[in-house]
Amino acid sequence: MKYLVWISRIFVGVLFIISGLIKLNDPVGFSFKLEEYFSQGVLDLPFLMPLALSISIFVVIVEVILGVLLLIGFKPKFTIWSLLLMIVFFTFLTFYSAYFNKVTDCGCFGDAVKLTPWESFTKDIILLVFILILFFGRKYITPLFNAKTNWILAGVSLVACALFANHVLNHLPSVDFRPYKIGANIQEGMSVPENAPKPLYEYAWQFKVNGEEKIVITNGEYPKVDGEFIGVETTEIQKGYEPPIHDFTIEQNGEDMASLILEEDKMVMVIAYDLAKSNYEAFADVALVTLKAKEKGYAIVGMSASSNDWANKIKKEYGLDFDFYFTDETTLKTIVRSNPAILVLERGTIQQKVHYNDLDKLKF
Repeated sequence: MKYLVWISRIFVGVLFIISGLIKLNDPVGFSFKLEEYFSQGVLDLPFLMPLALSISIFVVIVEVILGVLLLIGFKPKFTIWSLLLMIVFFTFLTFYSAYFNKVTDCGCFGDAVKLTPWESFTKDIILLVFILILFFGRKYITPLFNAKTNWILAGVSLVACALFANHVLNHLPSVDFRPYKIGANIQEGMSVPENAPKPLYEYAWQFKVNGEEKIVITNGEYPKVDGEFIGVETTEIQKGYEPPIHDFTIEQNGEDMASLILEEDKMVMVIAYDLAKSNYEAFADVALVTLKAKEKGYAIVGMSASSNDWANKIKKEYGLDFDFYFTDETTLKTIVRSNPAILVLERGTIQQKVHYNDLDKLKF
């Protein structure tokens, strides 16, 4: 039991620290996932949606700190009970999500590792087993250092997490795991290789033969059955290749302008997924930056999921000399975790991407 506890202690502690740090690198992204869980179609807790960012920061910092406390063996009773309650809650959440097909990605490891709902649930079950081993063998969890050192390590970990969270919130994630990272080409991200696996479907054909219903299963071809055709049910049994970027459009008057815009040699994109929730003070700087970019020969476009009324209002109030195009809100949230933000592209390749606090760092 002593050795099992040590193995579990290292495994759980390291996993919680890694998982927490990945999400702490992008707390805004994790807050979007929490909003999805809080929505009416899932847990139906809309009153928590405005608190999603605060909750996300709290949860991921607690996750990291619990991992650290477990590894150093500090406050074992508090740590084990906290881990157990947390994993029981998340196991319920991932099961609910998987069984009812509510959330397609739990966000357990942010954008670094994508897990299906059932993979997330399986991961939580495995973690639950290891944490139960720790729970029943908690007498074997002893501190690695004296009490003073343990307090210092716990305090340093907490302060470091808080400072890191503050940094990424006021700038951008330190490591970008998304397909829109600097250096990525959007057209290439949308392309499908010639040898990419195709989706496989199973077809259940229903016939009435001699007064009785008969079902014939094929992989697509129409079966040779001497009877009256009733209907067919299609089931995807294997997913095909899905490009990293599969939902990128830039629409104006119902027409997708993405292919033309991405061919521009010098392009500046002003991203504001929701103009009603933007940091308005930043648009004064956006106006100056885009004017400078236009003087350097850059084409300028705004991209938002807001209405034309909102776009025209912002343009007029802050003197923005460019038009806004429509892009899906989820896509814009994926592109950059700032509202507003600016991207600089060359023929579809992202050269620069900055938070509104870092507009002065742009180089044209």
